[in-house]
Amino acid sequence: QVQLVESGGGLVQPGGSLRLSCAASGFIISTYSMRWYRQAPGKERELVARISPPGGYTNYADSVKGRFTISRDNAKNTVYLQMNSLKPEDTAVYYCNVNYYTMDYWGKGTLVTVSS
Repeated sequence: QVQLVESGGGLVQPGGSLRLSCAASGFIISTYSMRWYRQAPGKERELVARISPPGGYTNYADSVKGRFTISRDNAKNTVYLQMNSLKPEDTAVYYCNVNYYTMDYWGKGTLVTVSS
């Protein structure tokens, strides 16, 4: 059974950092593209970052390039999103996603609030 559990969200001041985690079970993350999405209030869900097999190729939304880094720990079967230089417009619920055998699986999300 595929499960994704996000953690690490919270309240942070502008310019601060957070690291989100996505603990996966039921499949091996190194063999699938893993994605982080976010959804701000009143807005559509948007793709933030992706890490793809086999070599861990990464790509990012233009709005987060140079500030966010996606990575994975295969031993822990966990994906991370390191977020630096956070801005108020980064405030959103962040979701982990995998497309597994043509089905999309999502975690419940973790809330990130960037505010002074």
